Formats: sequence, structure tokens, C-alpha cells
Amino acid sequence: MRKILVLIIVSLSLCQFPVGAKEVVVEIYKRKFTPKDVYLNVGDTVIWKNIEKRQYHNVWFKQLNKEEPDYLFPGESYSKTFNDAGEFNYECGPHPKMKGVIFVKKNK
Repeated sequence: MRKILVLIIVSLSLCQFPVGAKEVVVEIYKRKFTPKDVYLNVGDTVIWKNIEKRQYHNVWFKQLNKEEPDYLFPGESYSKTFNDAGEFNYECGPHPKMKGVIFVKKNK
């Protein structure tokens, strides 16, 4: 019974996350995304964390979204998994000079 339970747990975890998938953290601080450019493989996830003390921001992929997303207030985060290869430009809606790019390549 224990072996079956372990197999089920392993199977479920592999279904949710591609093998070797990674998470990359982008900090939002002093009106900058750090790092500004992120290089990923398909299936990887980016987590944006607003570490400002008072300022709100957001992560807006204009090419993907028609409407500006909700704000991230200090201490909040937003994550996105990239399942398609490509170049994804984003900016902060309230601060359009804040920009970043996610570069996603296919796994080999």
C-alpha cells in the first residue's frame, strides 16, 4: 500500500511540473525589475515579488492581456508559468518606464 501511495504522489507531481522546471524570482524594488531580462525553458515559472516599502506595481504583458492586471502591493507576489517558447515583453502599468523581457526557449 505504501509503494502505491508513493507512486501516486510522484505521478501527480510530475504531471504538475515538467521535469527540471525551475522558478526564477524577479524582485520589484526602487521602480526596477531585477533581473530585467530572464532566460527560461518552456515550463519554467517566474515569480515577481514586490519588495518596496510603500509603492504598488504590476506585471503587464500587453501583448497577451488586453486589460491592465491588478496591482501588487508591498509584500505581494505574482507568478506565471511559461508554456510556450518566445520573447515576452512586460512593463509596470503605473510606471511604464519599468520594463523587462522573458526569453523562453524550447527544452531540448
